[in-house]
Amino acid sequence: MKTHCPQKYTLEYIFIASVKLLYHYLSTEQGLSEWFADKVDLKDDVYHFYWGTSEQKATLSAKKENESIRFKWLDEEYNNYFEFKIDTNSIMSEVTLIITDFSYEENIKESEMIWNSAINKMLRIIGGKLVHSPS
Repeated sequence: MKTHCPQKYTLEYIFIASVKLLYHYLSTEQGLSEWFADKVDLKDDVYHFYWGTSEQKATLSAKKENESIRFKWLDEEYNNYFEFKIDTNSIMSEVTLIITDFSYEENIKESEMIWNSAINKMLRIIGGKLVHSPS
């Protein structure tokens, strides 16, 4: 049985990669199409995310170059969003990617596994090396 509304959760991935390249893959239709969704189109300021025959629409609600980006889902009744924040540690040459997302409580573990798979795919594409990920 589903809980009343989706729960917010965060995931942290620590890796070694170029921040500018990472941000490109988090913030552009082309980049997101390579690891996050099967296809991403931008039409009239609305991002169309496609997974197989499924489509979800979002708007860009916040953006800070090479630091963060937030997409707000349009077709959800709870004003859910997903967000990427980039934190850098110049001493260790590490990048921390913090993902905020929403899921029903009983689906959070499955959502985390989907994110883990997607992040690993992106890191292979950009040549990044994973240092730490959520279990």
